[in-house]
Amino acid sequence: MTTKPSVATAYLALLAERGVPYLFGNPGTDFAPIVEAYAEAAKSGAAVPQPLLATHENLAVSMAHGYAMVSRRIPAVMVHVSVGTANMVCAAMNVARENVGMLLTAGRSPITEFGQHGSRDGYIHWAQEMYDQAGMLREIVKWEYELRNASQLETVVDRALAIAASEPRGPVYLSLPREVLAESAAPLQSRQPRLRAAAPAAPDPEAVANAADLLAGAKRPLIISANAGRDAATFAALAAFAQRFAIPVTQHKPRYLALPSSHPMNLGYDPHRHVAEADVILVLESDVPWLPMQARPRPDCRVIQCGFDPLHTHIPIRGFPSDIGIAGGCPAILAALAGALDARGDGGSIDARRNWISGEHAKLSEERRAQLERSAREVPMHAAWVSHCLGAAKRPDAIVVNEYTLQLDHCGFEFPDSYFGSSSASGLGWGPGAALGAKLAAQERQVISVSGDGAYLFSNPVAVHHAAALHGLPILFVIMNNSMWNAVRRSTLQMYPQGLAARGNEAPFTRLDDLPAFERICEAAGGYGERVEDPAELPAAIDRALEIVRNERRQALLNVICGS
Repeated sequence: MTTKPSVATAYLALLAERGVPYLFGNPGTDFAPIVEAYAEAAKSGAAVPQPLLATHENLAVSMAHGYAMVSRRIPAVMVHVSVGTANMVCAAMNVARENVGMLLTAGRSPITEFGQHGSRDGYIHWAQEMYDQAGMLREIVKWEYELRNASQLETVVDRALAIAASEPRGPVYLSLPREVLAESAAPLQSRQPRLRAAAPAAPDPEAVANAADLLAGAKRPLIISANAGRDAATFAALAAFAQRFAIPVTQHKPRYLALPSSHPMNLGYDPHRHVAEADVILVLESDVPWLPMQARPRPDCRVIQCGFDPLHTHIPIRGFPSDIGIAGGCPAILAALAGALDARGDGGSIDARRNWISGEHAKLSEERRAQLERSAREVPMHAAWVSHCLGAAKRPDAIVVNEYTLQLDHCGFEFPDSYFGSSSASGLGWGPGAALGAKLAAQERQVISVSGDGAYLFSNPVAVHHAAALHGLPILFVIMNNSMWNAVRRSTLQMYPQGLAARGNEAPFTRLDDLPAFERICEAAGGYGERVEDPAELPAAIDRALEIVRNERRQALLNVICGS
């Protein structure tokens, strides 16, 4: 007698059919039909997404995030009912704020107390049920739904994947009741999805023409970006555009770099140096192009906001000016603007700007050189020196995943998809897991995770190093350890520069004393660990660690003792 396949079996087969490569999972009792479906696939040879176990939900989502940001494919994640959903909310917010397409799923506590295959058979199945499980992240995701029956499986999955992949991309959330997963499957209607991602909006010709008029008449135009490099094609497009029209570029809190570090129009990562003197600002995929308390454009400056969602409607309040908004992908917008500007001529302003930018570039280079010279011998180590040493040691095509501490002024990147910064939502603990996901997507490339001690603690280090060993993902972890919540300290000093906390030796909630030996956590998972305190010894320590990663295929961790 042939047993009819279950919805769980059909679900995994459908994900594979639709090109979902991995199912990152942190399991619970709701996984029983999924576990059985994987066992069936192993026996039959049926195609299914590769299961990737992560021993914490934050890690599972962060690994999927890293995989998706490098591969640009849609991975799936599954966690355990309400409690698993709660544990992944922080990582899901990172995914949402960085417009990463992802299928987030969770089981649902069985609805029935008896009488159905999959009914409640465990003590936890009563207390874990919620009135509105999806309510925990409804504000974060683009779409959420609960699978109701076998017949709607194909429509639900195809709709979820299409919405996740439509620009601006983002996560969707699907809950999967255990009884429904255990039902007999309905036949699939189509081997090809009839629901596909929507084509992105094309730049509006009138808006492009108006923006080109402003840029053509500008004396001090400025480009600000944060996430334009999410489309790798932006890297070459912006380099050509900025060079052709002599418009300087600054990247404020970038999560994806959009311009080579050595580009002559690259004026660094602090827009506040130039915002106040700009007469036109072109903002490319930047949610916070500048901090109004540090610098503001002058009243007659015109601001052009560009991106798939130029007004960043996911942010409740955002008052940055938008005299012109252009919706679309950055490569398409830059191409349209370039065509319109070519037709307008430059009136001699391009050469004058080029000379001015050359001078600014030289000043910036001298400032960086002086800072590096000052920091090279500091003990505890300065982040600029650590960043410089990493930049000198890494391969040109290495992937560096930075959770706050790497200084881009001292670590250069010349290629797209080589640098990824932490989410604007600042959900801590993202970096190490994202670096593992990046390695999964680009296994031939060198991957380095850089984070502070506080962010590393949030990453669930034991789970991270277990995953690196379990899945054969050898990368280098660099912890810039200053035994401090420096962001908390800095924020306090900014608000109360003359306050008692600033004048005192100790400020509550800022010190992280008696930290464990981070290098030993990596060693416990079979990796290499080393504590580095002398700046003169850092280059050799980085070389040793990278050699072990490369030759022994083992993860490595450097616990680098830094100052505040």
